[in-house]
Amino acid sequence: MSLEDQYDAWVRGLMGGKKYAATSKQAEEASNAVEQMQASLDALTAAQKRQSAASNALDAVQKAGAATAESVRKMSSELTKSLHQDGLLGGTTAAPTPEAAKPASTDFGGVADKIKAQVLGQDAFVSALVKAFRRPFVMGTAGDTARARNLMLLCGPNGTGRHYALTCVVDELAARGVLRSAAIEQMDLSLYPGPAQEKLFLQDLYAALQSDAEVLAFDHYESCAANYLNMLSTLAIEGTLSLSSRYVLQRGILVDVGTALAPGAIGELTAGGKYFVFFSNKDETALADKFGARFVDALSGDICRTQAFTPEALAAVAARELNWLAQRVRKQCGLTLTMGADVRDLLAAQYGKTTGMQAMRDYCETAYRALAEYVLDADEPPADGTPAALTAADGKLLLSVAGGEPFDLLALLPQQYRGDVDAVEAELEAIIGLDEIKSYVRDVAKNVQAQQRRKAQGLKVAEVNMHMIFTGNPGTGKTTIARILAKYLKAIGALRGGQLVEVTRADLVGRYVGHTAPLTNSVIQSALGGVLFIDEAYALYRGGEDSFGLEAIDTLVKGIEDHRDDLVVILAGYTKEMQLFLSANSGLASRFPNQIEFPDYTGEELYKIMLSIARGKGYTLDEGCRLPLVTYFDRKQAEDAATNGNGRMARNTLEKAILNQSKRLVADPDASLELLLPGDFELE
Repeated sequence: MSLEDQYDAWVRGLMGGKKYAATSKQAEEASNAVEQMQASLDALTAAQKRQSAASNALDAVQKAGAATAESVRKMSSELTKSLHQDGLLGGTTAAPTPEAAKPASTDFGGVADKIKAQVLGQDAFVSALVKAFRRPFVMGTAGDTARARNLMLLCGPNGTGRHYALTCVVDELAARGVLRSAAIEQMDLSLYPGPAQEKLFLQDLYAALQSDAEVLAFDHYESCAANYLNMLSTLAIEGTLSLSSRYVLQRGILVDVGTALAPGAIGELTAGGKYFVFFSNKDETALADKFGARFVDALSGDICRTQAFTPEALAAVAARELNWLAQRVRKQCGLTLTMGADVRDLLAAQYGKTTGMQAMRDYCETAYRALAEYVLDADEPPADGTPAALTAADGKLLLSVAGGEPFDLLALLPQQYRGDVDAVEAELEAIIGLDEIKSYVRDVAKNVQAQQRRKAQGLKVAEVNMHMIFTGNPGTGKTTIARILAKYLKAIGALRGGQLVEVTRADLVGRYVGHTAPLTNSVIQSALGGVLFIDEAYALYRGGEDSFGLEAIDTLVKGIEDHRDDLVVILAGYTKEMQLFLSANSGLASRFPNQIEFPDYTGEELYKIMLSIARGKGYTLDEGCRLPLVTYFDRKQAEDAATNGNGRMARNTLEKAILNQSKRLVADPDASLELLLPGDFELE
């Protein structure tokens, strides 16, 4: 019997009666068939449920995928919009290199002769420099923006007018329309001594390449990391430098975007038809050691050398500067100025080994300000054309007006407040211990004063690097010495402000991208004219991926270079930690040649420190306190001077004694309010 027949029999049984009735056997078979059918139906229902669940899951996945795609699309759209707002997307590049326009003129006639009249005593150098600028126009490559327009090396002794000559040539060529701009973009390569400065180097180089200047000048390549010199060599010779990563420029800071989701990310730098000018006081041999022979070959035709100035050349330069001074005084002050060879020779003696002719110009500017002060101080301005004579004697510049008695011209200048040297010296002497440190501070001051006297007498001046590193345990007087040093340098005229700005990592390192550099720069600006004291300086860089710390260090190094004559920086910290920190930052170590170790105080010195603090608070110590306190301090210093805190321990011990004395006075109202007894001190 088929399953259908069994089902029919079961139905007939259910209906009952007569002919429709099923036999018992049929009924049993029908019941079994129904059970089988129910089982099949249940299995089918379960399968349908599973299929429905799978279908629902698939729909959910598809919907989620669509939502994700939409989210990604919106994110990309917002990123693109933001980049557009920041000016980073302009066509196909983030910041396209400006196209070099064809020069309005190619007239080099008479340029060399004109520059020789401005740059005295360096005729051969000037001719070679003008030739180097002219070369691409003769070779027919002046309009080629695919590579550098030309490479040149300006070498020779410091202070021989190399930078001045370059400025004069560029000014003249810009005036003639040969160059579009008289601007010169300068990069000090000593700011990039190691791998930590890579982003800063690329950022500065990119900015220089994007500028309107057609001349890029590079100083101090000798102190630059080899990797960056290789980049410059590749860029200068081949015209293109492929970067290892891709960047976008956001508010002046290069941001590494890896493979670059952002359209227009910077993946290469181009020379853009710029002149690449390198300065050095060494010849091409030293250049080859740093850049390689291929680089030297590329510029071998344009190595321009200055010569040390002869006395005759310096005299000619001085005469020219004095002529300009006389013209300015006649026009602005109404005085007809005359002077002789003695004044010329005094001005020529101002020529500095490192500052060169700039020192002579600075001296003339000082003389002009003094002459202006004479006119301002007069009850009535001198009649137009009043004769005035300048003479020189004993290193001083003397002025005589209308035949009157000569007087010290520079004495007319307003005297800046400098503080009392004797008062600062007394404060230094009052410091307990630290005899070697105090002697060092005095030696720094004496060196500065000696150089000031040499300058006043027209002698060459040695640059004094006063950036320092203070190492030692807490409480050894590092901050106190820094504060007194700032006052000392102000008092002797080495610093114009004399303030001490004390900071830590938290004051220099920002909390987000783009925050650190402005924060560090603001601190540097606040310290100009004084001393910037960075406590626990080793915390500036925590190693690994601490990019914010590296950025703070880079900014600090640049600030030191930019304000080398108006800022003293002191790095302070534990000895071991500072040694590790400096070993990882060679650029910092080279700029801080003065490393001073502050020793721990002895027990006797700590006792004297306590006496000094107690006097300041209106207390005295019983004679019986001395021996137990000295013994106690010696023991604590031997245990762990770093943890116990040196001078801080003396202060804390005294404050506990004052509290204990207060308790004692309650029980003994007639006891001295000023006297501290041995029992007041907790020396366990």
